[in-house]
Amino acid sequence: MIWKPRLSVLGSSTPPAFFFVLLILSFTFLHSGCATNPSSQTAQLPTDAPCDLQDDEDLDPGLPVTAPLKSPKIVIKKAKKKLLLYSEEKLLRTYPVKLGFNPVGEKVRQGDKCTPEGSYYICMKNPRSKYYLSLGLSYPSIQDAERGLEQKLISKNDHDRIVERISKKSIPPWDTPLGGEIFIHGGGETWDWTYGCVMLRNQDIEELFKVVALGTQVVIQQ
Repeated sequence: MIWKPRLSVLGSSTPPAFFFVLLILSFTFLHSGCATNPSSQTAQLPTDAPCDLQDDEDLDPGLPVTAPLKSPKIVIKKAKKKLLLYSEEKLLRTYPVKLGFNPVGEKVRQGDKCTPEGSYYICMKNPRSKYYLSLGLSYPSIQDAERGLEQKLISKNDHDRIVERISKKSIPPWDTPLGGEIFIHGGGETWDWTYGCVMLRNQDIEELFKVVALGTQVVIQQ
C-alpha cells in the first residue's frame, strides 16, 4: 500500500473551481454586511445651511446723485441705521446714520431723546447749521398731533396749530410738549448722541443737501 500526503489527496479530489466559488461567496457576504443603501446614505448627509444674504438695501448702489432728482424720497431705517435716497422709486444711495440717545424708541414728547417714526417732509434747509448742514423735518405731523391730543399731551389749540401748518406744507410749531426741531444734519462720525435728530457724515449730508428740495418726502421706520 502506497501512502500519500493528505494535502495531495485533497488537492486531487477537490477541483480548483470550488475554492474560487467559496472565495467569491465569502467576499460577497462580508461586503453585504458592511455596505449601506446608497440612497439612504445620501439622504442622511447633512446639508449646508443657506448663507445669510445681505438685504439689497444694505448695499450702497453708488449711483450718481445729481440735481434735480425726479420724485425724490428719503427712507430712514432706524434699526439698520441707514438712510436710503430714492429717485422715481430707484435706490440711488445708502448712507450710514447715527440717531438719538434712545435710538430704538419712538418719539412721544419733548426731551425723550428719541427719533420720531412716520411720514414727514423737508420743511427747511439750513446752510449755516451748527452741525455743518441740516435739513429740517416736519415733526410733529398731523398723526403725531392726533396722538398727542388723545394722550392729553397737548391742548386742542396746539393740535389745531400743527394741523394748520402741516396742511400748508410749512414748518410745524416746535414749541408744543411734543417737541420739534428734528433735523438730518452732519457730524455723524461717532455714536448715537442726538436728542432725536438723524446724523450723517459731513460728506454725505453735503451730497444730500445739494439735491434734496423743500417738500421732499421723508419716511422714518423702526
